[in-house]
Amino acid sequence: MESLFITFPQHEQKKRKIEKKKEVVEEEGSGDGMDKEEVENPATDAWLMKNRKSPWAGKKDGLQTELSEEQQKYAEEHARKKAEKAGGEKGEVVAEKTTFHGKEERDYQGRSWIAPPKDAKASNDHCYIPKRLVHTWSGHTKGVSAIRFFPKYGHLILSAGMDTKVKIWDVFNSGKCMRTYMGHSKAVRDISFCNDGTKFLTAGYDKNIKYWDTETGQVISTFSTGKIPYVVKLNPDDDKQSILLAGMSDKKIVQWDMNTGQITQEYDQHLGAVNTITFVDNNRRFVTSSDDKSLRVWEFGIPVVIKYISEPHMHSMPAISLHPNSNWLAAQSLDNQILIYSTRERFQLNKKKRFAGHIVAGYACQVNFSPDGRFVMSGDGEGKCWFWDWKSCKVFRTLKCHEGVCIGCEWHPLEQSKVATCGWDGLIKYWD
Repeated sequence: MESLFITFPQHEQKKRKIEKKKEVVEEEGSGDGMDKEEVENPATDAWLMKNRKSPWAGKKDGLQTELSEEQQKYAEEHARKKAEKAGGEKGEVVAEKTTFHGKEERDYQGRSWIAPPKDAKASNDHCYIPKRLVHTWSGHTKGVSAIRFFPKYGHLILSAGMDTKVKIWDVFNSGKCMRTYMGHSKAVRDISFCNDGTKFLTAGYDKNIKYWDTETGQVISTFSTGKIPYVVKLNPDDDKQSILLAGMSDKKIVQWDMNTGQITQEYDQHLGAVNTITFVDNNRRFVTSSDDKSLRVWEFGIPVVIKYISEPHMHSMPAISLHPNSNWLAAQSLDNQILIYSTRERFQLNKKKRFAGHIVAGYACQVNFSPDGRFVMSGDGEGKCWFWDWKSCKVFRTLKCHEGVCIGCEWHPLEQSKVATCGWDGLIKYWD
C-alpha cells in the first residue's frame, strides 16, 4: 500500500505551524506553565498570544486619569488656538462706512446721481483706438487693482483699491469721485456690477465678499468662507442675479444664494487657487482658470467638470475675457501671450490667433475687447496698454499709461474710442 503524501502550499503550511504552536502554547498556558522566555520575547507568537487585544477592546485598564502639567498646558493651548481659528475663520469684521462726495444725491428732478444720462447712446458702431490722455482720476492712496464701467452706459466707473477702499467716479460731467465705499480691512481684489448697476460685489484680502448698494453705499450682505476670494461674479441671467459665484484661494468655486445667505453649491476640482470665472453658452456654462495652469468648463449648478483643458505647454491664465460675439475667449497667459479658445462644444485652442509683444509674466493684467470686437487690448507689467487687431493679430498701438504695472483696462461701452486704464501707481486714466 502506497503511503499518501499531501503537499500543502507554503502559506498553508505556515498557517498550520502557527496554529499548532498556538495549541501547544494554550495547553501549556492553561496551567500558566508557558515557556517564560517565549512569553517575554515580543518577537514570539507566545508573547503575541498573551498580549493579544482586540482592536475594539476598551483602553479601560491602563487609563491615565491625570494629565501631566505639560499635557494640560498643551491641551489648553490647543483649545485656545482652535477657538481663535473658529473666530478668525470668517473674514475680519470692519465697521462699514461710506462718503458721498458729489453736490447732491438727487437732482432738481429727483433723479438719483447714479441714473444714466438721458441722451447716452452709442454714437456709432465703429471703434477707434485712443491716442491721447483726456482725464486722470487720482484719489486712491495705493495701487488700483480693478476698474469696471457702469453696465450699458459707462457714465460712472468703479475702482477697487489696495488702500482697502472702493470708489466710484463720474465719467461724463464733473470727472470727480462721487462716493467712497469703506468696508474692507485689506486690499480689494475684485469688483463686479450686477446687470443694472444698482448693486455691486467686492472681494477683499480680508476674506470677505460684500454686496453693496451703489447709490446709498450700504452693505446689503457679507459672505465669507474664511478663505480669500480672488474673483466674484453674479450669474448674468436677469432671473439669477441673486446667485453669487466666488473663486477662492482654497481651490474651490463657491456658489451662494444671496437671498438666504446659504452656500448652494461648491465646485471643487481645481488644484490651485481659482483666478477667473467666465460665463459662456447663454450663461448655461462657465469657464474657470486657476493657478494649476488648467481651464475647466462647468455646467452651471452641477459640480462636475464637463471639459478639462490642460496641456504641457500651458501657463497660468489669470485673466480671461469673452469676445463680444461670444464665440471666443481671450486668455492672458503668463508666458507673455494672449491665447484664444473657442466657446463652442470643444473649447479648442485657436492656433491661428495669438497676441504677443507685451510683458505680463507675474501679473494678472486684464485682457479686453473693443465693443465691436475688432480690437484686443491688455495692460502689461511695464505700464503700457497694448492694442492688437483681432483679424490680423498685429500690434496696432501701444500707449504708455502708468508708472509700474498697468493692471486693468476697459473699453467704454458707448463712447467707441474711449478707454480707461488703471495701474499700481494709484491712478485711473481715461484715453480718447
